[in-house]
Amino acid sequence: MNDPRITPPQATDFDVAIVGAGFAGLYMLHRLREAGFTARVYEAGDGVGGTWYWNRYPGARCDIESVDYSYSFSPELEQDWQWSERYPRQPEILAYLNHVADRFDLRRDIELQTRVTAAHFDEQAGLWRVETDRGQHVTARYCVMATGCLSLPKQPDFPGVERFAGDCYLTAAWPRQDVDLTGKRVGVIGTGSTAIQVIPQVARQAAHLTVFQRTANFSVPARNGPLPAAEQQRIKADYRARRDISRDSLFGVPVPMPAAPRRTRDIPPAELRQTLETLWAQGGAMSLLAAAPDVIADPEANAIVAEFVREKIRATVKDPKVAELLCPSTHPLGTKRLCLDTEYYETYNRDNVTLVDLRATPIERITEHGLRTSDAEYPLDVLIFATGFDAMTGALNGIDIRGRGGLALKQAWAQGPQTYLGLASTGFPNMFLITGPQSPSVFSNMVVSIEQHVEWIADCMAYLRQQGIACIEASAPAQAGWVAHVADVANGTLLPQTDSWYVGANVPGKPRVFTPYLGGVGPYRQQCQQVAAKGYEGFELGRQSVAA
Repeated sequence: MNDPRITPPQATDFDVAIVGAGFAGLYMLHRLREAGFTARVYEAGDGVGGTWYWNRYPGARCDIESVDYSYSFSPELEQDWQWSERYPRQPEILAYLNHVADRFDLRRDIELQTRVTAAHFDEQAGLWRVETDRGQHVTARYCVMATGCLSLPKQPDFPGVERFAGDCYLTAAWPRQDVDLTGKRVGVIGTGSTAIQVIPQVARQAAHLTVFQRTANFSVPARNGPLPAAEQQRIKADYRARRDISRDSLFGVPVPMPAAPRRTRDIPPAELRQTLETLWAQGGAMSLLAAAPDVIADPEANAIVAEFVREKIRATVKDPKVAELLCPSTHPLGTKRLCLDTEYYETYNRDNVTLVDLRATPIERITEHGLRTSDAEYPLDVLIFATGFDAMTGALNGIDIRGRGGLALKQAWAQGPQTYLGLASTGFPNMFLITGPQSPSVFSNMVVSIEQHVEWIADCMAYLRQQGIACIEASAPAQAGWVAHVADVANGTLLPQTDSWYVGANVPGKPRVFTPYLGGVGPYRQQCQQVAAKGYEGFELGRQSVAA
């Protein structure tokens, strides 16, 4: 096949090979350049942006406020960029990342439409040998995986899906061109975070929308709206202080860690109710969790806040039967991703929206002209699959990564991911993970966690260069200790009890391991700083010379 994009195999040496050109890959490239390293970014898409490049579905929006879901490394960038809304839409975030790529001249070191297929560590040379789907063979001293936590979509596997005569769309691979659903009978499968954003948008266009729900999820109103210039200027005038609070917080947002948190059961009911009402009116998922710090650990506290949310659902949805179907009853609040919405529950008051309970009537198959459950067939022109991701490890396991002795990462992680600090894995020298498993990652503001990891990794490489150290690898005892610590912290909460993508329950055959670190963004940062201050304690450093 004559493909003009394919180049002959080549051996091009860089200090660092970076996989992925989203928030993490772009900043990693910039930071390494500043430190004097040569680096190359490989990105499968034909544009930068990572998750915000691929997820173009209607209603796609961040659930962290725009002024916080942004880089802090450049005060000039902070001051110059103007956000239009409290919670940014996908096109605006993508425009921001493209602006960053241009502003810092990053594109010349990014190869687009280039998927990394393999990365093998050459022990004799002390190098990573990276291969791409374009036939390239590249060597690099270090390999940095900026692949993202939610970047490998879970493909729909319903019987008969290949027979459907209508249009099918996967939210995580939405077409670039506008999809006109006017006059169409549309089915949406899923009611997770993505679907909760999609459903109100589709309902406004479609002749009829049928939502197929297996698990009702908790969602909090965003109260989104324009971000007034005066408010933006007020924030920018004291941006440093806001960033500092975020870095030291529980979730990476500007809500300070409580000095001496009260147990929810000790708060007078009237006071707690008023606090919850205030937060509900303000909007925002993270603040609701922070209002009752023990809500993810104490079943009694969780039940109080969960019932408050259910009351709001019942008060919003006019049909009592539909309201009860939308009230989560299978898991505690916050143990699945707490969603943020704009008029999600209100959408079920529309005459053109039907909710189908898949727990009572499971999907039997997709037919040529619709979808059949155990009790009915629903005629459809369009099917939208909001079926989630193979989270945390999927994108990494999709690459043939091999470390010492040819050890495959997939094999090393067969019983679940094994990392030290979520930054590195034993047996894989000179390989770093950005927001990897067992770091705060998806339980935090991702940009805050990304910046912390990028800066730590870049500083580590600079230290190794200064000290003449050729190789760094997580020690087995340190890794085992960290994995146990992450599990202990998680087991002190309600989260591991729930079947969620946090534990891999949405992917058949995936080992059930709770992957994010729940100790808090601020405390985690302190631990990483202490490791570095002690000469990278817990890592094995090799001083042998390595051929370039």
